Amino acid sequence: MNSGKRWVYLGIAAVLLLFLGLIYAWSIFRAPIAELYPDWSIAQLSLTFTISMIFFCLGGFAGGLMSKKFSLRARLLLSAAMLFAGFFTVSMMNTSNASSSLGLLYVFYGVLGGGGVGVAYNTVISGINRWFPDKVGLASGIMLMGFGLGGLALGSVVNSLIGRMGVLAVFRLLAFVIAAVCVLAAFFIKLPTDGEVQTDVKKQTDDAVNYSSAGMLRTSKFWIFTLWVILLNSAGLLVINSAADISVAFGGTAVLGMIVSLFNGAGRIIAGNNFDRLGRKPTMLINNMFMLLAGVMLTLGALSGRYAFVLCGLVLVGLAYGGCPTITSAYINRTFGPANFSTNFSIANFSLIPAATIGPMISSALLTYSGGSYDTNFYAIIAFALASFVFNILLH
Repeated sequence: MNSGKRWVYLGIAAVLLLFLGLIYAWSIFRAPIAELYPDWSIAQLSLTFTISMIFFCLGGFAGGLMSKKFSLRARLLLSAAMLFAGFFTVSMMNTSNASSSLGLLYVFYGVLGGGGVGVAYNTVISGINRWFPDKVGLASGIMLMGFGLGGLALGSVVNSLIGRMGVLAVFRLLAFVIAAVCVLAAFFIKLPTDGEVQTDVKKQTDDAVNYSSAGMLRTSKFWIFTLWVILLNSAGLLVINSAADISVAFGGTAVLGMIVSLFNGAGRIIAGNNFDRLGRKPTMLINNMFMLLAGVMLTLGALSGRYAFVLCGLVLVGLAYGGCPTITSAYINRTFGPANFSTNFSIANFSLIPAATIGPMISSALLTYSGGSYDTNFYAIIAFALASFVFNILLH
């Protein structure tokens, strides 16, 4: 195996996913767009992000289906075209026609932007993992760290550019930059040939039981794992979207609330390394413990008023939430085989949709019920973490 070559490809993939991770930075764009279109409600603006996440999952599924007929290069070039068309068209929105502009935003940011990211995300993760059959957890963790940190690492730059150029001009710039990164990755990254994979590792891969997507969906272990992921992701989303506000509420600063994003990235590497070294069950158990301890620490912080407990809780939420996508990638690859990983992984990613609905919905309801107190959200994290332990035990 050409170990040097595969690490270069992994680095390129991580950079590409860093830029693709900007799709999660909708909060950066939302405020300046709201200033341009004051008649749009918060619900209408928030729907943009929801649409982008749905089409991120659908784009990933489409990318998985295309993997059987189209090359990695073709799929990344398609993604580049979708993202360029999406972001560039948003930059051309007419501020004097709010109703038509809202539809354009939904279609070109939500559908094309989210879908384009989904295609590239699935393509690059499934492609690079073929170089790392011996370190699928670590490789997934490094790539997903880039994706998770995209909004944080590039968000401040984008925010500064918005202040100088205006949000629509920034969309035009991003259209060119993100498309260019996709094109460069398309021409640099190659898939391995049989001779470029270690003989012993290749034999293990060839001997693996490869499930079709239909076969995977007929197994109880897939659904048990999916419920486990939904519960932990929902628990994380109870506080992640409000991390900065939680930090301020307990005496910290909004900047310290971003610590969740930093440890979200770290959690992806830790989970990947644990998966390769310890195996599936201990890795999932550790992730469970991170989330349970997060709920306990946040609750102690709320009851005692000590910010140190709250900060520790936010760190643990980041680690647990960040570990979930890496574990999903590694688990689907190892359990259901590499042959149909591209499609099977995209199906597993649909768990993001119920989690992205359940977590924020319950958080809003609990905040309303408690009069704005975060205590009930922290109790709910403990409940979700305990429930996920049950599915961890049931999974064989």
